[in-house]
Amino acid sequence: HAPAGVREPSVRWVDNMEKRWASCTSATGEIRVSDRLREMPDWVADYVLLHEVAHLVVHGHGADFWRLVDAHPESMRARGFLDGFTFARHHARG
Repeated sequence: HAPAGVREPSVRWVDNMEKRWASCTSATGEIRVSDRLREMPDWVADYVLLHEVAHLVVHGHGADFWRLVDAHPESMRARGFLDGFTFARHHARG
């Protein structure tokens, strides 16, 4: 689902990312993915990776960015899954 013309990024798992699912550095093409995603379904991890790859093409979260991300057939489902996971995690502490 990666946008055409995007060079293959460098991707690595990290264990110090508590508030984000992933992040990228556009200058180097490096993507860091939270190891919390290891427990998620593959289609959720794929969506998160596509989100970061899209940032290598488009900065910010404007319409062009979301057009690239929404190329993933499970984009809405993945966003809902992650939102639900985050909601449950924060409310379980209460």
